[in-house]
Amino acid sequence: MLKRLLIVSTIATLISGAAYAESLTVGFSQIGSESGWRAAETSVAKEQAKQRGITLKIADAQQKQENQIKAVRSFIAQGVDAIFIAPVVQTGWEPVLEEAKDAKIPVFLLDRNITAKDTSLYMSVVTADNVYEGKVAGDWLVKQMAGKPCNVVELQGTVGASVALDRKKGFSNAIAATPDIKIIRTQSGDFTRSKGKEVMESFIKAEDRGKNICAVYAHNDDMAIGAIQAIKEAGLKPGSDIKIISIDAVPDIFKAMLAGEANLTVELTPNMAGPAFDALIAYKKDGTMPPKVIQTESKAFGPESAQQQIDLKKSMGY
Repeated sequence: MLKRLLIVSTIATLISGAAYAESLTVGFSQIGSESGWRAAETSVAKEQAKQRGITLKIADAQQKQENQIKAVRSFIAQGVDAIFIAPVVQTGWEPVLEEAKDAKIPVFLLDRNITAKDTSLYMSVVTADNVYEGKVAGDWLVKQMAGKPCNVVELQGTVGASVALDRKKGFSNAIAATPDIKIIRTQSGDFTRSKGKEVMESFIKAEDRGKNICAVYAHNDDMAIGAIQAIKEAGLKPGSDIKIISIDAVPDIFKAMLAGEANLTVELTPNMAGPAFDALIAYKKDGTMPPKVIQTESKAFGPESAQQQIDLKKSMGY
């Protein structure tokens, strides 16, 4: 009898949660589609919303914070039930988030954090540990070099973005105790292939046509792919002459691995919206407050996992 009551109660809870979800409208201020990972995040967010019966409105900011702020104000005017933001930079959000708070609209941050004195301006941030991601990349290089010297060039993400600052910090910390491994040049590639290629070309030119470069550490796969193109055009072999280390785990970096042109990527799951939707449903249903940080898992992958990961990414909407 007790077992039957528990089953009935569980079903009732699920039905109740679904009913709450189906009445929800969420506005999502997305950075843009500057990378394969970002496009996948948008695709997965749509699918996760569909699975829960949530109406999702997406505004593409084309990598401009002013567009994101306009989108948030539009969502507030529309009276949405919640606002998701993937912030392009981490500062300058307080005024518009105050407006959302005054309107009693909860805000969730996806993938990236912000700097705000009043953390009550947002309900939760769903993110990976980006410092840890950088550390995994740095630890791998230290192990691979086994005491041999290595000059690293770094392709940073967007200037001022929390993810770029954290991925730089994690990698730098990992190699700090190994003086023979050092970052000799660092510059923003703005998380794009074209900019990554452009910056890598300048690095190659400045470092004896690339001969003084041992490894590239890119804050995302798309910049790494741009760097691979630049290295090949310079007559060098990416993956062997110059090691390629990056973050995101998008299909194209695994294709590069199969071609012997990339060495390591650290996965950033594109499913940031799913945990945020679940936290929002629980909050709307019975006032359950989510953790301030909902952390996703990060794993490192090399060439041995490449084909398996390509197949998996296809099933995820990449």
